[in-house]
Parts: sequence; C-alpha cells; structure tokens
Amino acid sequence: MTVHFGKRAVGDGQPCFITYEAGPTHDSFASAKRLVKLAADAGADAVKFQIFDPDRLVADKKLTFSYEVLVDRKTGQTEKIEESLYEILRRRCLAESEWRELKAFCDELGVAFFSTVSFEEDVRLLESLGCASIKIASADVNHFPLLRLAARTGMCLQLDTGNASLGEVEAAVDVIRSEGNENIIIHQCPSGYPARLSSINLNVIPTLKRMFPYPVAFSDHTPGWDMDVAALALGANLLEKTITEDRTTRSVEHVFSLEPHEMRAFITAIRDVETALGSNRRVMHREELVSRKRVRRSVYLKDTARAGQKLSEVAVEFRRPGFGVGPDRYEELLDAKLVRDLPAGHVLAFDDLSHG
Repeated sequence: MTVHFGKRAVGDGQPCFITYEAGPTHDSFASAKRLVKLAADAGADAVKFQIFDPDRLVADKKLTFSYEVLVDRKTGQTEKIEESLYEILRRRCLAESEWRELKAFCDELGVAFFSTVSFEEDVRLLESLGCASIKIASADVNHFPLLRLAARTGMCLQLDTGNASLGEVEAAVDVIRSEGNENIIIHQCPSGYPARLSSINLNVIPTLKRMFPYPVAFSDHTPGWDMDVAALALGANLLEKTITEDRTTRSVEHVFSLEPHEMRAFITAIRDVETALGSNRRVMHREELVSRKRVRRSVYLKDTARAGQKLSEVAVEFRRPGFGVGPDRYEELLDAKLVRDLPAGHVLAFDDLSHG
C-alpha cells in the first residue's frame, strides 16, 4: 500500500522519497537554515530535525555518549569521543519561534519539514505547523502514550526500529493502528555512529515488507551511499541520509554525513538506480526488439534452390542478422515448399514458402 506524505505518495510503485536529516548536525538556527537550503537545492523531498527539551529529556546530566569523528580526510582516520549526552542535545535545541521560522523557510523552498518528537508539546507544535509527518525515535518504540498521541494527529507516522525486536515493532504498529492511523512508514535504522557493517542487516527490509502492508524506509548511518543503493534494491520506499556542512566537525553523526558537494550526487545516484531497476516484469522496448535482430540469426540458403522443393531438402545455415525466418521457426517449416527459385546466400523469408 502507499501512504500520503503531504502531496506525495510513498510506497511501492512510487519514486523513492528522499529525506535529508539535519537534526543531529546543526548547532544553531543559522546552521539549520543553511542545511535546509542545501537540501532543497540538491532536490531532497524533505528535511528532518529533532525537537526536544534536553532539560526534560535527560534526567542524568552526567550520562555520556560515545561516537566517532573524522580526523584525516585522506586516510579516513577517525577518533572516538565521549561526552555528555546533555551537552550534545543542548547544541541542537531551538526555540519554538525558531522552529516556526524554519518550517516557513522550508515551505518557501518547497521542501517538506518534519521532526522526531520527544514530548506532547513537540507533537502539538508539529501539528500546529501543519507538518505532513512526524517521527518516533527507535528509543521510543515502546513509548505507547507518545505513539497514541502522535497517531491521533492523523499525520504520516514514521517509526524508527533500530534497537527494537520484531515483536516490539508489531506491538508499536498495533498501538498506532488502534488509534485509526494507517499512515505508517517503518524504518530499518541500524544503531551506531557510524553503524557497523554487521549491524546494518539490510535483509530486514524485505522481512518488514512481508510482515506489514506499509512502506519501509532505511535510515542510513554509514559513510557514502553504497548501503542506500542496496536498500533501494531491496525495496526501500524512503531513504533518510544525514547531511553536514563539514564532515570533520567534532560532533556526533558528522563523520558519516553527506557534505554539500555530495548532496545532489547522492540523489542523482538514487534516481539512476531507480531507473535501472525498472520493472519486475521483463518488458522489451521497441529499440531492443529492433536491435536484437541484428545479433540474432536467420535461415540462409547455402546452395541454389528450386521452386517446389521442401525446406527439408534444401541446404541451409544460420547466420546473422535475424531479419528473416529465425532458427526457432525452422523446424516447424521443414515440410513447407519453396514458391520460387532462390539463389545461394538468400535469407529465407516467410513469403518464400507455401504451407498448403
């Protein structure tokens, strides 16, 4: 089935929906606005942020979080950093007035704005902004009160499932559906910053598509876009890719994010792969039907032949091109007779034969 993301349909048979994630990589209203502009210029369908109150969300201000940063572009050398989770989140916190202005800026540029939410106030804010979608973090897959509240808005509800079992995903989907909301997108979101290859588990994408009638997305936490191309080939209907102004920024998620010069190239690559994937039916285009005749074979006469001879009595060979009677029809025509004298080297045509 397809779901509605504003005016866009998301699902099988639809172009892959591309979201650029700017939530973890901005550190102010100004940088958030610059990332929105870069995403819009690149042709993204949406830009995603993260709305929360760090003072309410993090009870233990001493709780730490570890991640990698890029030290050397040439070698790809990284360094592991550990810092206060509260401080990380505080860098991304914007005032309500700034979120409203950012949403208006997205509308102006024609790119959809949505966000991950943490509290009831965040849900109400997105609802008041007229957002088309809302996202639940994988850490909140079992936060049923938040799921119910978000589901009641009627917005397209995107569910991250990074650290959830399939049973927990089913339970979360049941909660959302119980509120009458079937506008659901389920994300395969590997954990890690960046994610380890062994944790990406792209084969879960077709599993989720078999389990649920909803579109399935892939939230990428790896450098480059190899994993996104693979996810697309496995049936992902939406791709979420983190972007940054500078991958060497010493903060979480920058190390695997796309930089400005890569953003349009990423979308071009995804659209090219979509075109190349084509249909699940083997459809032959007119050009292919014509061109294949040049390399296929026809029945050619090796010697001269007389009118009235059966084809079985005539020496032939199979040569290119295939604009005459093909070898696949030769055996069924062996009893047919020639209607005229034909020279050696003649390419046999159907009107050279009488079937009476």
